[in-house]
Amino acid sequence: MLTLEDSVKITTSKGEERWAYWLLVLPAVLLYFAVITFPTIFSIYLSMTNFSGGQLFGSELTFVGVRHYIEMFKDPYFWLALKNNFYIILVSVFGQIPIGFALAYVLFRKLVGLQSFFQTMVYLPNTISTIVIGVMFQSFFSPYGAYTELLKKINPTYENTLMLDPNLAMIPVLIVILWMYTGYYMIIFLANLQKIDISVIEATKIDGANEWQTLRYVILPALSGVIVTTAILAISGSLKSFDLIFAMTAGNPARRTSVLSIYMFDNAFRGAPNYPLANAISTFMVVLSLLLIIIIQKLEQRFGGRE
Repeated sequence: MLTLEDSVKITTSKGEERWAYWLLVLPAVLLYFAVITFPTIFSIYLSMTNFSGGQLFGSELTFVGVRHYIEMFKDPYFWLALKNNFYIILVSVFGQIPIGFALAYVLFRKLVGLQSFFQTMVYLPNTISTIVIGVMFQSFFSPYGAYTELLKKINPTYENTLMLDPNLAMIPVLIVILWMYTGYYMIIFLANLQKIDISVIEATKIDGANEWQTLRYVILPALSGVIVTTAILAISGSLKSFDLIFAMTAGNPARRTSVLSIYMFDNAFRGAPNYPLANAISTFMVVLSLLLIIIIQKLEQRFGGRE
């Protein structure tokens, strides 16, 4: 039976633990608030004001409501940038992730030789600066670049207008994005495949399951959570894509390769700056990202397996 003295000691111990917890957590919470929470809330606030530069704190800002959001939705360049972002999302989710998984599965099942070399070559683009890759492929796909020379070996009369044609200029960007980030998802899948107990796979083989059945009924359900995680990474990365496209095309020709991040940059820093509109675009990007992530999670809950 606890005495009064023991109860006081327990209460004191719990109080000390609580204070220790807050002392450890508080710096991280304050840092997160200063770096993430406050700028996000303030950005939403600025998107509903008439701020036009100059003094930010201490000046009188007029609240204009959702005027800049309406302006954004009426701008045809916004819809063009949004369409290009969806192209990148589709290439990322339905290109990088499946190909990354296929490559990881090939390595996991030891279906190719020189595995270390193969793995290194696929992942290598992730170790190179994005700006360097953008400039390199801008030169590669230019009318005087290696791409043109290669096709002229096949067809001497070929004229390369790929980067100049507004209807085709997005294709090289999507190809580079697919090539550049597939290795990243390969590494994620390979690391999680190696956590699966090999005896489970061998048991399915003994029971008569073929390679496809093992993949469908054992491996994919075990990786459902990882697939959702990679989809979330792909969506968030696709919506904030800026540096590669800026280095390759800067949104040209005729802004046909512009994405939401470049559209936001143009409104904030090019020509007459429109900071409230730029903040409205960034808020829309965050909301869109959250909505797509929620959809992915709901689909995983509905159709996914259990790890």
